[in-house]
Amino acid sequence: MKRPLRTALAVGLAAVLTASGCGKGSSSAGDDDGKTIRFVAAIYDDNTKPFWERLIKDFEAKNSGYKVKLEMVDWETMDSKVKTYVQTKQVPDVLNYNAFSDFARDGLIYKASEVVSPQVLTDFTPTFVEQAKYKGEQYGLPFISSARLLFYNEDLFAKAGINGAPKTWDDVKNAAQKIKAKGDIGYGLPLGPEEAQAEFYSWAMNNGGGWVDGSGKWAIDQPANLATLNFLRDLTKSGLTQPNPEATDRKKVFNQFAQGRIGMAIGGPFTRAGFIDPVNKNLKFKVAPLPSKSGAEHNTLGVMDVLAAFKKDGDKNREAVKRFLDFFYQAEKTSEFLKLEGFLPVTKSAGDALSSDPYMKQFVDALPTSKFAPTTNPSWSAVAGAVKTDLGSAVASQEPKTVLEKIQQTAEKAG
Repeated sequence: MKRPLRTALAVGLAAVLTASGCGKGSSSAGDDDGKTIRFVAAIYDDNTKPFWERLIKDFEAKNSGYKVKLEMVDWETMDSKVKTYVQTKQVPDVLNYNAFSDFARDGLIYKASEVVSPQVLTDFTPTFVEQAKYKGEQYGLPFISSARLLFYNEDLFAKAGINGAPKTWDDVKNAAQKIKAKGDIGYGLPLGPEEAQAEFYSWAMNNGGGWVDGSGKWAIDQPANLATLNFLRDLTKSGLTQPNPEATDRKKVFNQFAQGRIGMAIGGPFTRAGFIDPVNKNLKFKVAPLPSKSGAEHNTLGVMDVLAAFKKDGDKNREAVKRFLDFFYQAEKTSEFLKLEGFLPVTKSAGDALSSDPYMKQFVDALPTSKFAPTTNPSWSAVAGAVKTDLGSAVASQEPKTVLEKIQQTAEKAG
C-alpha cells in the first residue's frame, strides 16, 4: 500500500499463469521438510523488515522445529518478482501482495479456511472478507487496509491566500495556480510505476469513472476516465505539478510535501508515519475528502493488501503455514504492525486494540463507504500492471485516449 513495471507486465499475471502451466501443487526450491516456509513480504517503509524479523524470531522460539525464511521486496519490483516466482515455479509459501484471485482461479493457493483457525476467520471484518473472495469462496487473507484522502499544507495555503480545502477540480487547479505563483508546487502527482492505479482511480471515481461498468465489464476507455486523465494532463502541462509525474512515486512526492515544497497530494493513514514524520514531524497539514469534478460527491478509495498461502508438495507445507498465520493474526501482533506502519485494521480484535487517534479516525470513518479496485476479478493483475506501466505516459508524451484504449485492450485480452 505504501506501495508502489515493465512493458512485459502489461500482459499481467493472468496470462503468465496460463502460459507457465502452473497449477495445484507447484513446487519451490529450498527446504521441503514441511516445517520450513518462505515468506515474501512487501516493504512498506523502514519499519517493515525489523517488525517481521522480531515476529519470526518470536514465532520460531514458540514453535520448536519450525522456521520462516524472510524475503523482503519493494513495491516497485513486486509485480515482476511475483511474475517470475510463478513462471519458474518458485512461489513462496506465504506472499504479502495486493491481488489473489488469479492465483485462486488457477488452483495455486489455499482457501482461507484451510490455513487459519476458525477464530481468525470470524475475526475478519465483513467488508474485507467480501474483497477476499473468488467465486464466493474466501482465498485471500485480509492483511492491512487503507483509505485515501487529500493532504494539504496549511502554511503554503496561508501563504497563497487559500481558505480551506478544495472541493472541486476547479478549486484544485485554482489553488495550485496560487501556490505556483508563490514559487512552490501546487499538486504532487505520483503516476510512476509504484501505484499509478490508485492515484488515477482516486480522481476517476470522483468523476463518475472507474475500471468497470455497471455490469462488471471493463470500461477503462470510458468518457469519464478520458476526462479525468485530460484533467491530470492539464495540471501537468500547466506546470502545476512536480516535473515528470510519470516517473514519480509517492515517497518522493511526500518528501517534497514534508519539506514544504508541495501544496497538495493524495495520501493514506500511513502517510504521516511513513513519509511525513521522517522528514518533518512539525509540518502543519490537514486532511480533507477527495475533491470531485462537481463538488457534489466525495468518494474515497479503499485499499486492501492480502496474504496468500500457496499450495506446494502435496500440501506438505500447510501445517507450518497455518501455525505462522495464526501466530501473526493474534490481536497484539496485528495491532503492533498497524500502529507501527499507520494502516487501518482488517480484524475486529485489532481494531479494538488500537487506541483512538483523531488523525486515524478520519480514515476509519471514510473506509466503510469507500470504493475498491476490482481485485476479485482474476484479470485485475493484468490491468493494474498495464496501468502502472503505461498510464503515466498520458500526462507526458502520449495522448490520453490512446493510452486508455491500450489498457482497455489489455483488460479485454486478459478476460
